[in-house]
Amino acid sequence: MQQNQMKNIKKMVKSSGTSFFWSMRLLPTPKRNAMYTLYAFFRHIDDIVDGNLPNEKKVELIKAWREELNNIYDKKVPTTDIGRKIYKNCMRFKLPKSEFIKMLDSISMDLPKPLQAPSIDDFNIYCRGVAGVPGNLTLRIAGCDDEELIEQLSTVLGRALQITNILRDVKEDAQADRIYIPCELLEYAGITSRKPAEVLVDKNLVVAREKLSQMAENDYKEALVLIKKLPNKSARQIKMIANIYKRYFDIMKNRGWEIISPKPKIGKINKLCIILKTFFGK
Repeated sequence: MQQNQMKNIKKMVKSSGTSFFWSMRLLPTPKRNAMYTLYAFFRHIDDIVDGNLPNEKKVELIKAWREELNNIYDKKVPTTDIGRKIYKNCMRFKLPKSEFIKMLDSISMDLPKPLQAPSIDDFNIYCRGVAGVPGNLTLRIAGCDDEELIEQLSTVLGRALQITNILRDVKEDAQADRIYIPCELLEYAGITSRKPAEVLVDKNLVVAREKLSQMAENDYKEALVLIKKLPNKSARQIKMIANIYKRYFDIMKNRGWEIISPKPKIGKINKLCIILKTFFGK
């Protein structure tokens, strides 16, 4: 039964088109199952927030997940299929409950109203939760046990990855009434409106996007230095993620920050080359 359940999660991860499916396939079975399960959880939480349910229902579901995490960590019977899989596949890696809570707290910043031009402090909290948590837990599953290094790397790389997402998805986010660019950067660019639709067409948006990109570039540089401190086996998974996202970032940077669409793409063959080079290269 457990094997069939994992096949279902594997199918979901593969069909989602995630860049990381084949990198997960290269992991030993226990780590692979843990990563599949975590991805399913993260995807499920994203789908709640980005879905078409009423905001009140979304808030209710996130609250229910806080209760489910209590079940998992109190060694009670989880009530959801994903919760049971987290308990079976992930707890052996001693993943801290506080990381899951950080993600739910950050996701909740988009509820009940969409996040619009947060302060830089709130922006950093948001990035640490939605993008730093997956990196933090991935490092633990990969075998890293240096708590200080895990925190430093998951924070700077998480922000770099999330900024890359924000720069890539600025048009879609604005259409969903969201603007994740910090208010300080909008002010720096001379953008006075905080309405996403108006920010999207402001001629000075390029200035704010370029300023935001500089933050990501610095974070990528710091992350690559920190990755070198990891044991090789622990470094592969996280380095692969960094390399793929940095490729998206470089595509946008090279074409110019005034261009917001179409979103950058990396072909399947190029993605696979990045993954294989990361896992088997020096």
